[in-house]
Amino acid sequence: MTFNASGPTHRTPIDRLLAALSGRRRREPVARAHRFGHDHDESAETDAADDVLAQFREQARELHERVVHDHGVFAVEFLGATGSGKTTLVERLIERAPDDETVGVVVGDVAGDDDASRFREHGVSVANVTTGKECHLDPGLLAEAISEFDLDELDRLYVENVGNMVCPADFPLGAQARVLVVSTTEGDDVVRKHPLLFEACDAAVVNKADLADAVGADIDRMATDVEAVVPDMAVFRTNARDDEGVDDLASFLADRRRGGHHHGDHARAADHTHHD
Repeated sequence: MTFNASGPTHRTPIDRLLAALSGRRRREPVARAHRFGHDHDESAETDAADDVLAQFREQARELHERVVHDHGVFAVEFLGATGSGKTTLVERLIERAPDDETVGVVVGDVAGDDDASRFREHGVSVANVTTGKECHLDPGLLAEAISEFDLDELDRLYVENVGNMVCPADFPLGAQARVLVVSTTEGDDVVRKHPLLFEACDAAVVNKADLADAVGADIDRMATDVEAVVPDMAVFRTNARDDEGVDDLASFLADRRRGGHHHGDHARAADHTHHD
């Protein structure tokens, strides 16, 4: 299944408003310089953005209730930059799934179905969402993508978000766990440059650990930076390509699944404003 999120049939007024406001916020320094000396009341725009984001958080809560509680599906979202290794990491987890479990994968990409094709080779159900100009998935897109899955037959759902280290922070999808994947090839300052996304997640993976020395990355510093941003966050060092270090992440997710919700997990599934 492939869903094109950039077409006129999907974009709702809320989506268009949010896109406009998000674009305004990202360009804010330039816009303010251009408007210097002019009266401009930004309070209305800020309130509108807050209202729209609140609606998305409510959608995430509803999606969480339907997928996790009504159908008993264990849902995990993977975030990170393009090339961090999210796809390979999810492939390794699929390979570890028990034979009696049914796995579904939702893949978010700006264009193409390369990652979706890789997952299909593992014999799992796949929904490919091409977002066009959008830099993230939102609960509405995810709900549409899983509409073709038989949730009663599904045991676990892996969601690979669009490769981006900024936009997804504000758009929870209702998963039981959000795993942020960074790689040594992004530089050992990647954590310090993107603290908000780490604050919105439950675990971090430093992938391509085998390349740290080759690219001059201090992998210990990266783990320390995660601890500084989110104390007590679980950090896993992996070489997903060679299937190294993935067992520890799989065990973490298994514990998360068995343990159900920890204190505040419902809030994290929607707002990501607290730490466990």
